[in-house]
Amino acid sequence: MYDGFKQAQAITKKHAKTFYFASHFLGCEERYASYAIYAFCRINDDAVDVTNQELNADLTAAFQKTVAKYQIPKEYFAELKSGVNMDLSKSCYQNFAELYAYCYKVAGVVGLIMLKIFGNKNAEAEKYAVDLGIAMQLTNILRDIKEDLARGRIYLPLDEMQSQGINEIDIRQETLNASFRELMRSQIQRARQYYNQSTPGVKLIPGVKNRFVILAMKDIYAGILEKIEKNNYDVYKQRAQVSTIGKIAIILKILFQGKYL
Repeated sequence: MYDGFKQAQAITKKHAKTFYFASHFLGCEERYASYAIYAFCRINDDAVDVTNQELNADLTAAFQKTVAKYQIPKEYFAELKSGVNMDLSKSCYQNFAELYAYCYKVAGVVGLIMLKIFGNKNAEAEKYAVDLGIAMQLTNILRDIKEDLARGRIYLPLDEMQSQGINEIDIRQETLNASFRELMRSQIQRARQYYNQSTPGVKLIPGVKNRFVILAMKDIYAGILEKIEKNNYDVYKQRAQVSTIGKIAIILKILFQGKYL
C-alpha cells in the first residue's frame, strides 16, 4: 500500500510540476491522497495514446484506499472516464459548448474530487471548484496546442477559429499572424473569466493549508496565460511555463496578502 502512494508521488512529480510544487503545502494525508488521484487520472489519460498503460496493484490499492477514505462518489470517475474516452472519438470541437462538456469531465470533476479530499461539506463550493478546473484546462489547451496537434487533436472551438479566418491547416503550419493572435486573446480572456469566477470559492474551502494550495495553483496556472502573452502568443516555438523563481514569487505574494487565512 505504501509503495502505491510513493509511486503516485513519483508520477505526480514527473508529470504535474505545478501541482507537485504546490502540494508540499498540504497536510501529509491530503498530499498523498492527491497524488493517488492524480496518478489514476494520468494513467487513464495516457492509456488513450499509449498501449498497455494501466494501474499496477500498488497504485490501484492506493487509489481505492483514497476513494474509500474520502468517500469520493464513483460517478465522478465515470465522468472522468467518459471525458478521456472523448479523445478516442473526437479530434475537434465545433463550439465552446462542446469543449466545455469535455473540460468539465476531465478537469471540472477533478475539482469536485479535490473538495472531497479537503473535507468540504459546503455544496456552494462545488460550482467554484468546477470553474477553477475549467480555467486550468483551458490554460492547458492554449499552452499545449502544438503537442495536442501532434496527437491529431485541436481543442480550440472550430466556430471561433473560423470567425477569425483560421482553419486546421493554419494550425498545422504553425501560422502566427494577427488572426491567430486575436483568437488567442479571446481564448485567454475566457480562461481568465473562469479564474475570476472561481475566486469567491476559495474562502469556502475548509483548512488554511488547503486554501493556500488552491490559491497557489490558481495564480501559478494563471501565470501561464501571462507567459503566452509575453511570448507574443507564439505557442509553437516555446512552451509557456512559470519558472521556479516565478512560482516562489507567487507563493510569497500569497503569503503577504494573506487571503487564504
